[in-house]
Amino acid sequence: MGEVRGLTEGEVRARRARGLGNDVEARTGRSYWDIARANLFTTYNNILFVIGVALVALGRYYDAATSVGIGLVNALIGTAQEVRAKRQLDRIALVSAPKVTVVREGRERDVDPAELVVGDVVRIGAGDQVVVDGAMVGIGVLEMDESLLTGEPDLIRKRAGDRLFSGSFCVTGTGYLEADGVGSESFASKLTATARTFAVTKTPLQRKVDLVVRFVMLVVAFFSVIILAAALFEGLPQVRLVQIAAVLSGQVPYGLFLMITVAYALGASAIARQGALVQQVNAVESLSNIDVLCMDKTGTLTANKLVFDGVHPLRGASAEEAAASLGDFARSASASNATADALVAGLPGEKRPIIDEVPFASARKWSALAFDEPERRGVYATGAVEMLAPYLPPEDAAPDSPLAREVRDLSSRGLRVLLFAHNPDVTTLHDERGEPHLPTLQPLAVVSLVDELRPGARETIAAFGELGVELKVISGDDPRTVAALAKRAGFGEDAKLVSGPELEEMSPDEFDRAAGEATVFGRIKPEQKEGLVDALLRRGARVAMMGDGVNDVPALKKASVGIAMNGGSSAARDVSDLILLKDSFAVLRPAFYEGRRIIGGMSSVLYLFLARVATTAMIIVAVTMIGLDFPFDPAQAALTTFTVGIPAFFLTLWAKPQKLAEGLLPSLAKFVVPAAMLTTLMGAGIYAIDHEVVLNSPLVRADIPNEFQETYENYTGITFGSEGTRTSSPPSRPRAASPSSSHGPPSSSSCSWSRPTGSFSDGARR
Repeated sequence: MGEVRGLTEGEVRARRARGLGNDVEARTGRSYWDIARANLFTTYNNILFVIGVALVALGRYYDAATSVGIGLVNALIGTAQEVRAKRQLDRIALVSAPKVTVVREGRERDVDPAELVVGDVVRIGAGDQVVVDGAMVGIGVLEMDESLLTGEPDLIRKRAGDRLFSGSFCVTGTGYLEADGVGSESFASKLTATARTFAVTKTPLQRKVDLVVRFVMLVVAFFSVIILAAALFEGLPQVRLVQIAAVLSGQVPYGLFLMITVAYALGASAIARQGALVQQVNAVESLSNIDVLCMDKTGTLTANKLVFDGVHPLRGASAEEAAASLGDFARSASASNATADALVAGLPGEKRPIIDEVPFASARKWSALAFDEPERRGVYATGAVEMLAPYLPPEDAAPDSPLAREVRDLSSRGLRVLLFAHNPDVTTLHDERGEPHLPTLQPLAVVSLVDELRPGARETIAAFGELGVELKVISGDDPRTVAALAKRAGFGEDAKLVSGPELEEMSPDEFDRAAGEATVFGRIKPEQKEGLVDALLRRGARVAMMGDGVNDVPALKKASVGIAMNGGSSAARDVSDLILLKDSFAVLRPAFYEGRRIIGGMSSVLYLFLARVATTAMIIVAVTMIGLDFPFDPAQAALTTFTVGIPAFFLTLWAKPQKLAEGLLPSLAKFVVPAAMLTTLMGAGIYAIDHEVVLNSPLVRADIPNEFQETYENYTGITFGSEGTRTSSPPSRPRAASPSSSHGPPSSSSCSWSRPTGSFSDGARR
């Protein structure tokens, strides 16, 4: 440990008092009360609630329930959806270490990560996760796995002075870091804060439904002002005024929001059976509207697994001997990685005792073993060709050597290439200071490996290409390697390549143009992924982003649709709209068509709902113009649940896939206006004929129950028991007839009719 003593307890308390501790409270934006209030007290719901309270005050409990019910159902669904999202986001945790070892006053002790402060010295060993940001201090070498942060699996070698980031893991070595980024200032906390930001992106279909509902609300408001003003002028009773207001407000097709939620739920259920989890309710429909599909390479387009391709011997070596030596090498190494696993799976061999070893590290990009047996003696090394080239004879390192030509040929086919080399005369791998050191090597063979594509990747990419969806690959690997892999996956032969360093030198306009024109992006940093998605969105495209690592989180959040692999990081899963539970591309095709089916169903539902609204409004106008009373009450409006709501449900259930039409609104008008006019003529005609039949028939008898009379008066505007005038207050019920006359016809003086166009006594009618 030496000079590294850490802080004293007094310094820790002082720094915590100044707010330099590692405790941070994470929020997802709105509290539960804010979520409930935002969904419950919308403009439309507030109108319904006022009407409902008025109806309750007047004793019309059933009318109040039918008027307010649909608003409450929608509010509950919206609240439940956002609360679910909030709970999901609250579970995000990039850092999950239960205890850390801190050095204070020269002694090591285990503490909770929340107890750390700026300046604390934290001990890092193999298997530990870094919980704060800081620089390495003291002696020692660490090999860190930063794949959770960068998405790339290579180990990073760290020495004194190098930065360590929260969220990374120590694979080998022991060292210390001095904390300087804690709490909300740490790298992991900043990424978590980005992931926790909750936002709902509306789909084109949702925006069209919103537009339709707003237009209908304006029309209903206009009609409401005219009709209610006329009703007040005529002196209608308060109960009838409130009932009319409830009916008019019920003409707003708010049930469309409920039906679209039902359609999304049905789609999510269907996709779940295929192997995908829908986390954002509109994700399935959003997927069917995308213009660009961006995907990460490592762990997304590929299965994060290497497969042995072949051994290509050099300098006259036999393929059998090179393969046997490489198989022994892979089995004898003390540490395993993806490359070693691929070699073990693809080559024969046996585990042999070693006398020296240099394990693989990303800083070196090679590993070596030393054997001292008759069958296998000397130093063997494998790694990147460019990293082992300094140890090769000049003729083998030349650009036109057989080795260079073999490497170029294999790389052009998208294969990962390693060099396997040997020195039979040396059995040590470290110099006198203990540092790794290689002797001069003779190339034995070039080893080719291939990235394994995700199941169904090729077929899905082909299907999206046929549908006109533009495909892009964004990776931290070399652009040429990514391009070759993209070709294997089914991308076009003329894919344009752009690298991260090239993007850094571009102006904003050039960056946006490159984002739209290029297909393969290599050596891309996490912030550049988000920038590319943002650039595509600025060009008016709807973008889906696929990823599996924490480095993909900003891009997943920015995209119109975020898609994560179930085998990826928890942060990527929790912020995504869609999770591929089996890590398979294959589910995207049925998800795409399920979204198109939702569009087909909701388009039909729009026709039905708007035809109902237009018909109701036109009947009200027509009936008023011919001088009859307001034709509806809240109970009748509630019947639309059966006449419109249930049929709409089956329309969404039985719908066929179709693309959202650009001219949806004009086509709605072409259907709705003729249908509403025809239905209005029939409805208004039947209503008028009903009045005339009642006025000219001896239906009314003194023994008709009072509640039937009152209901009939409320529906038709025809009043019992008046003397040729229309009542301006709730009609009084007639006195019961005497038993002796209960079966005879009413006299002309005991009953008369009145209507808005005039009054006719019973005797006059005769």
